Amino acid sequence: MMKEGLCLVVTPLIALMKDQVENLNRRGIPAFAIYAGMMGKDVEKVLALAREGEIKFLYVSPERLQSRRFLWYCEVLPVTLIAVDEAHCISQWGYDFRPAYLQIASIRDQFPNAPILALTASATPAVQKDICIQLQLRAPHIFIKSFARPNLSYSVLEEESKPLRIRNILDRVPGTAVIYCRNRRQTQELAALLQAQGISANYYHAGLPNEERSNRQAAWINGETRVIVCTNAFGMGIDKPDVRLVIHADVPDSIEAYYQEAGRAGRMSRKPSPYCSTRRKTSSR
Repeated sequence: MMKEGLCLVVTPLIALMKDQVENLNRRGIPAFAIYAGMMGKDVEKVLALAREGEIKFLYVSPERLQSRRFLWYCEVLPVTLIAVDEAHCISQWGYDFRPAYLQIASIRDQFPNAPILALTASATPAVQKDICIQLQLRAPHIFIKSFARPNLSYSVLEEESKPLRIRNILDRVPGTAVIYCRNRRQTQELAALLQAQGISANYYHAGLPNEERSNRQAAWINGETRVIVCTNAFGMGIDKPDVRLVIHADVPDSIEAYYQEAGRAGRMSRKPSPYCSTRRKTSSR
């Protein structure tokens, strides 16, 4: 906000783009996103506004940086800062199914004087090093905040009946909740079980159509759905202030995933937000 010109934000998910653009616009800050599925004329309109200096933040996917139309406009875009959000995706996704993450640095040729900023809530030393290499950061300044989050409390519970314990926790803790499951089938089954007990719940996973995923996320964000039962496809960048509870019905994929998913609770909240992880007695410690 303090710099002249445009901030180009590279971010991974359409839902994340839309959420951040809406939050900025509510604050009177001109922001737009270009994403898959937009009409060509709408893309042209956004890029024209950016060229004229009418936009402060422009959100794009890594794949968009490779498009001919976008690269043509780059010659006239007043970009003075490049920000890569959720930068851990460079290592997490770039080598597997989104190789465009490994090509982000190529956009620097278009804006040689623009500094680049990479942001993530969780990155191991190896991932930090990979981010610096892939973005071609020269003598980077690395700022690391403590992993301690004093507004969260953590519990690990051994349970024979996870659904019963989850129901008991939801009865005790008010506010919205996220429940993470290991697979898609489990999200559907647990959501149906909660619905049968009168709890407003729905499920979310990557196998749902894009529009359906957007609708379910919006319903949860707007408070129409209290509990979202999901795989780890849900939650990146979520900034919802009344999330009081995050439950892992299964052990997360990694310590980094555990930490990042736990952080979806307690945002902008004054009271401690509990984070519970339930597991069977037979699971490995």
